[in-house]
Formats: sequence, C-alpha cells, structure tokens
Amino acid sequence: MDVRETTLQELLGGPKQYLVPLYQRPYAWEVRQRKRLWSDILELAEMRRTSPSATHFMGSLVLSTGAIVPTGMEFLVVDGQQRLTTLTILLCALGDYLRLHSRTSPCSPRASTSSTSRNGFKPGDARLKLLPTQADRDSFRAIVDSAVGADSSSGVGDAYSFFRRELELADDPDDAHDIERIREAVLGGLSFVSITARDEDNVYRIFESLNNTGLRLTQGDLVRNYLFMRLGSRGESVYSSWWLPMQQRLSVNDLELIFWLDAVADEPLLKQGDIYSYQQARLAKMDDDAILREIERFSRLSEHLELVRDPARESDLSIRHHLQHLAEWGSTTTVPLTLRLLARRAAGDSSSEEVAGALAAIESYIVRRTIGGRPGQGLNRTILQACGELDDRPVDRVLLDHFSTGRKYFATDEQIRDAVRSQPFYLRGLRVQQKLILKWISQSINPREEVDVEQATIEHILPQTITPEWRAELEADLEDGETVEVLHEQLVHSLGNLTLTGYNSQLSNRPFPAKQADYRRSSFTALNELVLDAGRWGRPEITERGEWFADRIIEQWAGPNEHVQPVTAGRDWSLVHQAIMAIPAGRWSSYGDVAALVGTHPVPLGVHLSSTPIPGAHRVLQGGGTISSGFRWTDPGDERDPKVVLEEEGLRFGENGAADAFARLSTAELAERIGLVVDEATPDPVADGTFFGQLASANPPAVVNAVDALFAEWRELGGTIDFGGGRESSAFMVAPRRAVSGPSHWPFTIYPLVGSVEVVFQHLRVRPPFDDVALRQEFRRRLNALPGVDLPDDRIDKRPSFPLEVLTDEAARDGVVEALRWFVERVIEPTTDEESAA
Repeated sequence: MDVRETTLQELLGGPKQYLVPLYQRPYAWEVRQRKRLWSDILELAEMRRTSPSATHFMGSLVLSTGAIVPTGMEFLVVDGQQRLTTLTILLCALGDYLRLHSRTSPCSPRASTSSTSRNGFKPGDARLKLLPTQADRDSFRAIVDSAVGADSSSGVGDAYSFFRRELELADDPDDAHDIERIREAVLGGLSFVSITARDEDNVYRIFESLNNTGLRLTQGDLVRNYLFMRLGSRGESVYSSWWLPMQQRLSVNDLELIFWLDAVADEPLLKQGDIYSYQQARLAKMDDDAILREIERFSRLSEHLELVRDPARESDLSIRHHLQHLAEWGSTTTVPLTLRLLARRAAGDSSSEEVAGALAAIESYIVRRTIGGRPGQGLNRTILQACGELDDRPVDRVLLDHFSTGRKYFATDEQIRDAVRSQPFYLRGLRVQQKLILKWISQSINPREEVDVEQATIEHILPQTITPEWRAELEADLEDGETVEVLHEQLVHSLGNLTLTGYNSQLSNRPFPAKQADYRRSSFTALNELVLDAGRWGRPEITERGEWFADRIIEQWAGPNEHVQPVTAGRDWSLVHQAIMAIPAGRWSSYGDVAALVGTHPVPLGVHLSSTPIPGAHRVLQGGGTISSGFRWTDPGDERDPKVVLEEEGLRFGENGAADAFARLSTAELAERIGLVVDEATPDPVADGTFFGQLASANPPAVVNAVDALFAEWRELGGTIDFGGGRESSAFMVAPRRAVSGPSHWPFTIYPLVGSVEVVFQHLRVRPPFDDVALRQEFRRRLNALPGVDLPDDRIDKRPSFPLEVLTDEAARDGVVEALRWFVERVIEPTTDEESAA
C-alpha cells in the first residue's frame, strides 16, 4: 500500500473519480460536525494570513485503486467518505457563492473552484469527481450542477444550505480577499494521510483494522459493510432491491438493532459491542447465496420494526393496542422479542391471536413488575432470554410460563394488592411510565378521554408538604403510638393518593375542598370518581381508592400462570441497605422515612437493623430526631456514644436532644439518592447513539456517575456541555466566555466509547490566553498531579488524553474540578490589552 500526506487540492486535481462503495452508509454528518469543521477552517484561514504554510489535519483517507478508464483513474473510498463528501459539498457551495458575487475573469482562481468537483466536460456521472452511494446521488448531482433541488431537505442538501449561509456570514464587505483565503485554506491547508491499497492488499482487512475498535463505525455499519464486501458485483442489484428500501425506513441505530436482534435469539447476553464479531463469525460460514438470503431476511425484519415504530399500520386491533402501549412505554428491550413474534406471524408459525396474547403477557409483566416495586432490576435479561424460549408451542403460553417461572418478580394478584397498599409507587421507576399506567387505567374506564402524558403531571392529593389543615386531617386517623409524620410518609406516595392533572403547581398544598373543586373541572375524571365523592381525604379514603386501583390493575393486566410455582423470597431489604448507605455524614433520616421506602413499618425495620451490620445505620433516628433508646452497635464490643459519633460527623443537636431538622432526608430524597425514580427516560444503550447512551453501553455505572458529577461541577463553574454527533458521540466542555462575541474555549472533549478525556491543547494554542505555552504547561502540570493522568510534554500542542476511570476516584475528580476552576479563571479574566483599554 502507498501511504503519504496530501491535500484536498492534490486529491481532487486531475482526471480522477472517487466512488463511495455500496457498503458505505449514506451521508450522515449533522449540524454539529459541520459547525466544528467550519470553525476549524475559519481558524486555519486566519492563521494562514501570518503563517501561509499552516495546515489542519483531517485524519486518514483509505482508498482502493479501481479501473483506469478513458475518463481517468477510479478509486474506491474505503474510509473517509463522510469528510470527503462534506468538503466536496463545501467546494460546490464556494463555487456557487463566488460565481454569484465575483466580478473577476472566468479564468481567475475564484472561478476555478468547480474543477475540484467536476471532471470537465465528461458525460453522465463520469463528470463527478466524487460519486456517493445511490441514496445520495440525486441530491449530490443537483449540487454539483447548481440545479434546482441543490438545497433539498436531504442530508446532502442540508449541508449545502449550511455552507451557503456560513459563507454569507463570513464575507466581510470591507475585506475583498476573505472568501479567497477560505478557499485556499480548504484546498491547500486541510491535510490528509492518504492510504491507497493496491491489488495485493486486502482492502477490507485495512478497513476492518481501522474501524473494528468501535471508535468510528457502529457495529451495524461493520456488519453491513461485511455483507456487501461478500456480494461483490451482485451488490448493485441487491442494494436497490433490498438494502436501499430498508435503509430508507430505518435510522442508523435501528439498523444496528436489527443485527442485535438476530444475535440475541441465540445469545441473549450478547453485548452491543460484540454484534459485529458475532455476526461476522456466523456469516463467514455461509456461501454467497446464503448471504443474499440473509440480506432479504434482514430487510423483512425492518418491515416489522417499522410496524413497531408506527403501530397505526397494524390491521389487527388487539395487536395494535399492545404495540401502541409498548411503544409508549419506551423500552427498546422489548423490541427484539416483539420483532420475533411479528416474524413468526408473517411466516405462519403463530396466529394473530397468539401474538396478541404474547404481547399482552409482555405488557402485563412489565406493568406488574413496576407496581410491585421492581421496575428495572433484571428486566432486560429476562425479556431477552425469552427470545430463545420460543419454540413450536403457542407463543402466548410460552411467554406467560417464562415470566412466571423462577425469580422474575411477576407480581401475583395478592402481591399487587399489598404493593398498592404499602409501596411508594411515586418513588419507583421512570416518571413517564408511572403516568402511562395511570393513563391506561383511565382509558380502560373511559376510552374517549384523551390523556396527554407529556403535558400531565402526577398530583399528590394529600400533599407532600403538610400544612396545618392537612395535619388536622391526619391526626384524626392516628393509631396508638403513631405520629403524623410516620403516617404521612406511609400514605403520601402510595398509588391511592395519586392522580393526573394539568395544573399541579396551582393545586400544590391547598386544602382538600379546594382541590376537589378543581378536580371536578379536570379532564381526568375517570381516575377521580372516589375523590370527587369523598367528604374528606385521609387514611380510610386513600386505602379505599388503593383497593379500587388494585381491582383495575388485576382486571386489566393478567397475572402469572397459577400452575407454575415461582421462587418466593422473604422481604427484600436491599433497598433499605442502599438507602442507609446513601445517607451522608452530617445528615440523618428517620425509621419511618426508611420504612416507607419499602412499604414496611418502623418496628420491623428497627429489628432488622439491630441484627444486620449496615454502614451508616447510626444515622437512622426516631421521627423527632432523637436516638432510639434501643440503638446498639452490631459489634457488642463497640461502646461509642452514637450521639458523639454523629456530632463528629457534623450533625448538630439542639438543647432538647433532637437532631437538626434541616439535615433530615425524607423518603423522597432517599429515593432520589439511590436512583429509584427518574423524571425522564434514561437513554437505552441498545439503540441510543447519544452521548449518555454510548457512555452507559461501554462503561460501568461508576464511570457514568462520575461523568455526570463532573458535568454538574462544570455547570456550577458557568460552563456548558455541547454534544457531538457521528458514529461515536462526544461531549465538549465549553467554558464561559469573557465576551459574547469572544472565541469559545473547551478544555476537554470526552469520548464515551473509547472512554477517554481528551485535553485539547491543539485547539487552545490558537485561543488567547492559552496561546501562551506557559499557561498550557501549567494546565498540564495541574492535571498531571492527579493519579492516573500522564500527559506527555511533547503533546503540549496536540490532543493527549487520560482514561475516564480517573474520574471515578472522588479525590481525583475534585482535583480535575480544581484544575478546571483555574482554567475558567484564566479564560474570563481580562487580558492586558483589555485592562489598558479600560
């Protein structure tokens, strides 16, 4: 192979044509990538005013030599087509802009830009210097020919429109040469390493070695590329007949999901990062005809996925109903199993009635788990394992038995009633899924009543904050030895006390009669029948409404197979242990607060704590903030005074012996600390190409939490986070600006799949004050003082990095934050010139 450094001018000069192979995905760059490229080009153009030889490295470009034809030399673009396509679009936009605004001779450099996108007067597609994939060719031809549709809504058209707008903004009427400098920077200043494979080289091995690390292409991209490499000359017809229609109906992430679905049928625990290696090993055993049949099968699977995405296309009412509910639920975990069911129906292996029953079993399982207090633990694995359970038996019976067997937490009718009475429903799972359960119950009573989950909020009828009026209501329901605070924690988050409303903030802590009047005007009347008929609102009314909810749930979502013996267990204290260990030094919680988290009473909780060693258990106090007279350390030899220990930890006690009330953590605050409830859906790493989706799929939870904590600290410093797109997402930590029109500075770029924090000295070296190498060295010194960080001195003008794992050490993360604080202070402090001007 030939490896050399080159420029865009050299690449596009002469009679050449670059063909983007069919196995490459269509043009996919989005606004964020284009903005970053444009910013780099403007900087380069400015730098070349004083340093004409300055360049900006664009990475590698992998080519394979094709045929030598009368019209010139052909090359296949194995890697780098997104960058090459973007730059060719930019050159077309430059040419059109210059033709519109230039009064110079047609022979001038300004008028010659089109020669980099066209091969003179050659016929047809031979005139195109770059020939994209079929999906992009019409839009690309229009751009090269300056034809109608050049600014179409396609990705290619969007890129052209973007660059035309940016050129208008960049053109200074008082600077006659600014656009020319941009053109020269693009053609002569952007450098590539060109890797050209010859006949004896295995171009696919080169491609695979560059991309199978997961850094650049998705696993779906790699599988697709392998399939079309195998097809060779048959690829053109297969692409048109099967692949292009599938590609048009799927997103990039959905394409990967198709390949993952096929794998988990045999390997339920297969990780996302192993999709390509698994599929490649399986496909390598097939001949070319079998490869063709695989592509046909994947294309048919994509039709089923389109149905999952848009259930309104389904003709069977029962199947449509459950598909709609699963789509609203929003978990990609159910999609592989759903697709298997639809594929069986299409093949005639299962009837519509059986498939509808199977989908109903999936819905019942996830709803009953959520109500029973097990919204997410082990759910993904259980559902994926079900893919491998499907056999010749009716699929509805297979899934019901699968979910009913073993310790899968498929709540029985009795467990549903117990959970509704005692569990804090509001503190379990995703908020949107809680609202969906309330919506579906409402619609089962009154199907014509529309419920907009996005606009609705969950309202606590008995409010979360006790007012004097509500305290009086609860005092009337107290039993011997019970306090208002304990009763309130037991009732407030239970399902019987919750409803949907469109004006939660207005209702808030108002007395019950005032709330009741508003409920009469609400659109959620199906949920509020018992509320509207009640003369007061306390324990009996909440308990009665809880039983009403339990009846609706049991009727609407069938329970497990009664003939299958599940694995039973005693009370699960794991949440209690997590919550207690989450109470930080200097804070406390009460037995009632902790007990309400798992739907138990303070007394059995106290008994459990007396016999179970749990770090931080001494921070659980009585409701009034006093230490229980029965408290004992689990070590009989430990004679420390718990009050002294708490005071040493920073907790203040009043003269009456009660702990500071403001240091108390409520049940809801405990739930938040251990992640029991999430206001928005967490990105699903299976199909989510966004930053946090990729971060969660490629890193342990400790890393995810550490990055989230770092971002929170960065925002406290006034910084923002910009997320990049592309095959691997990224996060740019952008510092606050000294002036609105000033340059932006970002010290770090975080890459979730490779798991690194990139320190962008290369970016900083052209941005004051960090154009001073001494400041960059000081920033490097501060970072290198931390364990796990070793930024080489010879990389002070490059982009060195350190592992994300460094951030999991709290002390190291604090050190990173302090280095960033110093960085921000340098960015926002006035320069010497600005101080002189002032």
